[in-house]
Amino acid sequence: MRREFTGKHMAMIMIAGFGIVIAVNFYMASLAIGGFGGVVVENSYVASQKYNGWLEEARAGEQLGYEATALRGHDDRLVVTTRGVPRYALLSAELRRPLGQPEDMALQFEQTGADTYASTDDLPAGRWIARISIETDGSRWVDEVEVQ
Repeated sequence: MRREFTGKHMAMIMIAGFGIVIAVNFYMASLAIGGFGGVVVENSYVASQKYNGWLEEARAGEQLGYEATALRGHDDRLVVTTRGVPRYALLSAELRRPLGQPEDMALQFEQTGADTYASTDDLPAGRWIARISIETDGSRWVDEVEVQ
């Protein structure tokens, strides 16, 4: 016995199809929001007002000519090797996870060699983005490196 295909059947197919599409979209959006640990500003208007100042600060930092490389040491501390940096420089780092759940931490450093600094605290396992800051005589140099 054959049944007649009516408007009710078509309406149910359409509702079920769109329901599945909407459910998948909400699920994917919740995954994207929950897993994004990127940098977000509190107020984009205020950030846009500070943008030119940040560019000038970056140019001034480049003129200092400093270089820094970071890696995980054998004792799980973050080791930063510098070049062109005065001995009395103050070095610090802010770390954040590049992916997954947001996690931030700040590290202070002690000088362990002529151009080598080691963090005073251990670096937890995993991938990190380290924003290294070197301050000398009122000047500030900043760079970001990935550490694994």
